[in-house]
Amino acid sequence: MIRVVIAAAVALAISIGIGPRFIEFLRRHEFGQHIREEGPRHHIAKQGTPTVGGLLILFAATVAFLPVSHFRLQSLTVLFTALACGAIGFLDDFIKVTNKRSLGLPGRWKLLLLALVTAVVAIVARHLHLSTDVYIPVIDVTVPLSYAWYGFLFFVIAGAANGTNLADGVDGLLAGTGIIALFTFMAMNVVSYVRSSNIPSHRNLTKLDLAIVGAALIGAAVGFLWFNAFPAEVQMGDTGSMAFGGALAAFAIMMKVEVLLLLLGGIFVIEALSVMIQVFSFKRFGRRVFLMAPIHHHFEMKAWSETKITVRFWIIAGLLCALGFAVYYRYYFGQR
Repeated sequence: MIRVVIAAAVALAISIGIGPRFIEFLRRHEFGQHIREEGPRHHIAKQGTPTVGGLLILFAATVAFLPVSHFRLQSLTVLFTALACGAIGFLDDFIKVTNKRSLGLPGRWKLLLLALVTAVVAIVARHLHLSTDVYIPVIDVTVPLSYAWYGFLFFVIAGAANGTNLADGVDGLLAGTGIIALFTFMAMNVVSYVRSSNIPSHRNLTKLDLAIVGAALIGAAVGFLWFNAFPAEVQMGDTGSMAFGGALAAFAIMMKVEVLLLLLGGIFVIEALSVMIQVFSFKRFGRRVFLMAPIHHHFEMKAWSETKITVRFWIIAGLLCALGFAVYYRYYFGQR
């Protein structure tokens, strides 16, 4: 268990330690954020704030994880998915910065690249002999998907990456809610490992390694949040937001708790649903349900401060993750 603590501590130290120099590097090379004209007017003040801060999270987490890892394929897949989705996000950020506009990589190219990431994850999953069934807790039903499972994997990864991306619109919102979700995944693996540590097995080692990669990502994200809290000195950009989504999706897939992502990533589900509802309502009825979507912008338009929005979203994320952990303990722990 000491490896979990070391991974978190080292990642935190690296993130906070090199953060100021990294932010200064971004400023010096004009890696500034470009604000959409259709967004909240007060966001114009954020124009030019250093972006691609997700690189700091990924670097700190990787450096902290590798020296203490047991190199289990499951944990390496989580790290790979985070890095790969982060790379897609970085390409998007780089296009925005170089072209000095708020539009980056076209959506179809994002989906194609996410499909390639999904293909790698699917190959690993089959190598690990993961079941193609999906278990639905509470109603206690197992749904056999067979070959449709691969399409389901794409839906999970692409949905998570885009959901977290939508949530990155208020200082500290995504970093905080992402940390809470990652902490819950880490706690699941820690509890499972501790309860079964007296029975040596490769499966127990896998649980420990998943906890280690979770701790590394948490430590790095907490260090980043130190600089991302309102008013933000740096934004994570699509680099960080898509990396968060990729990591959460990979955790759910490798642990075979895909349905629980609806709770652990509940805030991101709400953000995505608000956009879909807004688009459907406007196209079908010619009216908007929200003042602005995603939903955190709706509350901004109602004159809520960014800090108020962030903290309240953190609270909701904490409650949803607590419920998700309870469901895990009741329906998955020691049974699946």
